[in-house]
Amino acid sequence: MAFGLFKKSEKKVETPAGPHYHDLTVKEIIAETKDAISIAFQQPATGNIAYKSGQFLTLITTVQGKEVRRAYSLCSSPFVDTDLVVSVKRVDKGLVSNWLPDNLKVGDKMKVMDPMGQFTTEFKKENKRHLVFFAGGSGITPMMSIIKSLLNQEPDSICSLIYCNRDIDSIIFKNHLDQLQTTYEGRLHVIHVLDNAPMNWQGYSGLLNKEMLTKLFERIPAWGLEKTTYLMCGPEGMMKNVDNLLAEHKIPADKIFKESFVTGVIDKAKKEESAKPAGEKKSREVIIRYDGNEYKIMVDHNRTILETALDKGIDLPYSCQSGLCTACRGKALSGQVKLDEEEGLSKSERAEGYVLTCVGHPMTDDVVIEIG
Repeated sequence: MAFGLFKKSEKKVETPAGPHYHDLTVKEIIAETKDAISIAFQQPATGNIAYKSGQFLTLITTVQGKEVRRAYSLCSSPFVDTDLVVSVKRVDKGLVSNWLPDNLKVGDKMKVMDPMGQFTTEFKKENKRHLVFFAGGSGITPMMSIIKSLLNQEPDSICSLIYCNRDIDSIIFKNHLDQLQTTYEGRLHVIHVLDNAPMNWQGYSGLLNKEMLTKLFERIPAWGLEKTTYLMCGPEGMMKNVDNLLAEHKIPADKIFKESFVTGVIDKAKKEESAKPAGEKKSREVIIRYDGNEYKIMVDHNRTILETALDKGIDLPYSCQSGLCTACRGKALSGQVKLDEEEGLSKSERAEGYVLTCVGHPMTDDVVIEIG
């Protein structure tokens, strides 16, 4: 999921400060498509919230009498846009993704966590590189943030975007992408792929399979391996197809980066079986150090550390609850913790002892976790 500087960082990881919360005012709600909106939040009067292109905001609201949190990628650029903007696409039976467009109004206040996420890069005026983006549906949101920043900050760099959607009316940011192509002619190349194309459609249509990807690759400017980086965000099937093609082209793994919005389902049964906590099935004590306090909780073998803490009224930071966003990350000072999902952590973070409480189970009786 994560990448820093478009390289898998293996440097020593420092424990971040605990997350901060903000009450932001909804400044504008933009209808992007029939099932997607963008929400622009006004920066607080106390000072602008800093963020990096590709990061996400965690929105906190109350639905059906219960507090819920969801992470949405920022589509705004810190170099171009004044407001903090996230995009939300309706999902079938999605609790928050349907509640927001149906209920949120301009002027409303919403509690949000500090921007987070490692699907980002640093921009330098002297850079000369080619970023190739593969996006599907709402996977365009973090890409949009990075594209705008790159075009603005690196005059010698270029972008190629292959963007897949159900139909022409489902293309989020279509007009904005058209404008960017005109403004930055020759530096942004957008190729749309539609599942269901209209009769007069001149572009690509159908599923993004190996045959189509091979043809699309021929249209992407060739800048050489050292200067080209590949990024993807979208449905799992699409990303798997792209992964396979890049492997056939012998693209090194350190040149490929992904952002996942949901836990994968391909080979899920096998993955879940291997992730089941092993050993004696019993409750174990976990000590959590957070925000200057120390908490002791008994965690049952079939529950996560975060679930148990929340049930005890301990307000730990979290967002996706799927082991992807890392909002719940802590450092295990002692003991062993089994994770159901490790995609959100880099190898260096795991080596340093970092764990994700939302998918973590204590495996020994001496687990001590420090958060923030």
